[in-house]
Amino acid sequence: MLTDTAIKKAKARDKAYKLADTNGLHLFVATSGSKSWRYRYYFADKEKLLVLGSYPDVSLVDARRLRDDARKLLKDGKDPSALKKLEKVIGRKQAGETFQALAEEWHEHTKPTWTDRHAAEVLTTLKRDVFPLLGDLPIRSIDAPTILGVLRLVEKRGAVETAKRLRQRISAVFVYAISSGRADTDPSAVVEGALAPLEKGRQPSIITLQGVRQILADVNNTPGRGYNKLAIRLLALTAVRPGVLAETPWSEFDELDPENPVWIIPAARMKLKKRLKNEEAYDHHVPLCTQAMELIDVLRRVNGRFPFVFPNLRKPRQPMSTNTMGYMLNRAGYHSRHVPHGFRASFSSIMNERLPQESKIIDLMLAHKPKDAVEGAYNRAQHAQRRREIAQEYADLILTGAPSAAQLLMGPIRVVNSKLETGARVTKLKKAKRVA
Repeated sequence: MLTDTAIKKAKARDKAYKLADTNGLHLFVATSGSKSWRYRYYFADKEKLLVLGSYPDVSLVDARRLRDDARKLLKDGKDPSALKKLEKVIGRKQAGETFQALAEEWHEHTKPTWTDRHAAEVLTTLKRDVFPLLGDLPIRSIDAPTILGVLRLVEKRGAVETAKRLRQRISAVFVYAISSGRADTDPSAVVEGALAPLEKGRQPSIITLQGVRQILADVNNTPGRGYNKLAIRLLALTAVRPGVLAETPWSEFDELDPENPVWIIPAARMKLKKRLKNEEAYDHHVPLCTQAMELIDVLRRVNGRFPFVFPNLRKPRQPMSTNTMGYMLNRAGYHSRHVPHGFRASFSSIMNERLPQESKIIDLMLAHKPKDAVEGAYNRAQHAQRRREIAQEYADLILTGAPSAAQLLMGPIRVVNSKLETGARVTKLKKAKRVA
């Protein structure tokens, strides 16, 4: 039988060891010197071990009492270990567990089914938008109006898609809590119908960073003209409307400032009311990232003799059809999943999530019409540098590990023995002469 003196004198050894008490109770001494109480017993002809707690948090007297409680359960035909696990799941801390504690537990439980990047993104959005307001609240105290208030703040910065995804994640936390007996209902379920609707006629789009990277990789590996693949890439980089890109004349790229290149799209080619199409103040200014400039340079060397950046295959003095990019995406496997116009939603969603404080600038980059010409001109002048920084950040994100524009023009790129191989050989690019 153990004594308090013997327990205190027990020191760490090279190997863990046990000090026996009575009726199956013993003190386990680890190689680190930590001590814990354990009760060995038999249930259904199987030997089992019940950990009663660590010493000195659990005293010798308490350990013996816990052992005796377990023995009473055995006499009643109940397994002490099973009951302890059940109590841990459904009873302990039931009323006081906070939303953040359960959300983190749900995240830890679910993340093995996600990519590392997606797992990090989910936790980041919760930490940024949900935990500051709901994190410290007991989960049972949270109601639908409280959740709606949190999501309204997200909607107000223009991140409607983000608000919808956050509601789904909040709901998943509640479902997890319900399944483990720590919540009774999911108040976020009734919030769904109260959220702001998506833009009417919204076209299919993939709005995650990993998803956009995968689109560009799949397009690269799909048989097709390199020019069409470059059109998809430039569309993704600039987030302009597909019709605008398809009909871009070389004249709009002729006088780009090499230090701070800005593509100026005349108001006449923009989606505006007829009375505004002749006003220079409504021209759309698109800061061009380094990857876009590289792409334009490659295209100029092979297509520069034609009037349009992306000429029609059969009638090269005319622009490509606006349907061409859609066909390319369909062949890559994105029919009904992502359309060319969807790259605008991709840019908006990804960058609004990363930079929620810059929502107005991101809106400006998408050419959403300002209240008046004065506001449009002011915004362009005031935010020119920040727009360029955001454009470059987005390009670096979506083209991580992607082949160069010249390689993309050559054909599908495969990685073989850590080297890039192209699907076709081409001659060295030379600067083209413009056809008048």
